[in-house]
Amino acid sequence: MHTLVGLESFVRAAESGSFSAGARRLGLTPAAVSKNVARLEALLGVRLFQRSTRKLVLTEAGEGFLAAVRGGLETVRGAIASVSSAGGQPAGVLKISMAPGFGLDYLVPLLKGFVERYPAVVPDWHFDNRQVDLIAEGFDAAVGGGVELTPGIVARELARAHVIAVASPAYLARAGKPKAPADLQRHDGIVMRSSLSGRIRTWGLRNSAGEQATVEMRPRVILTEPDAITRAALMGLGVGFVAVPHALPHLKSRALRRVLPDWHADAGPISLYFPAPKLMPAKTRVFVDFLVAEFRRLDLARKFLAASVV
Repeated sequence: MHTLVGLESFVRAAESGSFSAGARRLGLTPAAVSKNVARLEALLGVRLFQRSTRKLVLTEAGEGFLAAVRGGLETVRGAIASVSSAGGQPAGVLKISMAPGFGLDYLVPLLKGFVERYPAVVPDWHFDNRQVDLIAEGFDAAVGGGVELTPGIVARELARAHVIAVASPAYLARAGKPKAPADLQRHDGIVMRSSLSGRIRTWGLRNSAGEQATVEMRPRVILTEPDAITRAALMGLGVGFVAVPHALPHLKSRALRRVLPDWHADAGPISLYFPAPKLMPAKTRVFVDFLVAEFRRLDLARKFLAASVV
């Protein structure tokens, strides 16, 4: 097992370009990673890195060794994880990435049931809107939408992300209720700026008759965070386009009203992303099965459709 730890320390340090970055990915100290690599070098009888105070560079032997062991290491780690258990039950730290608002509203409420069913699994949940690199950053899975599939990653759709226009009753009483998509041009828009492209997001809408319309609102507030758009709409600052899961609690409480109830945009799937099922760790497999079953039990796929809300 010491050899496996040394191999993992070597591969992560080589991929990251430093002992410090490799240590962050492994949850170790830089000194521990350096020591693990030194022990591996002593075992092999070759130097794998040229070390300096400024950077870490693979030697020729190190480059060849990295190419030889990188793929095999993932297979071995998966095989070990797949049989790791505590008393025959799935075990280990389960590192999951999810969007803050969606995670807090819909996944955290499921946490108690999951840990009671799998007491040897320790959820390590990260709330972040950015797209994570599951393999490079050591995540077991991610939940969200709009994630680009990279080699070795698969997606299982949980629901569709329908986007609808909402506003507070106070704003609609003051500004009037739009009757058609074109009317939104005369309203205060709570709009989103893409953190990747820097552009203001526009929405292509569709109604039940199959008609289409593109909406560009007059920006009153520009935000880069979906949850912030919901909060701004609650404050009566204008009309905002938000995904149904974000809007649903506030529509039920009547704190928000749906604008243009026959129109919506489809932003794609809300999916569960995880490494390819071959040699999937038991802890990840039970989380995937649990989340899919809970979405089905709670009928969330239907509830997240624009047609289900008024």
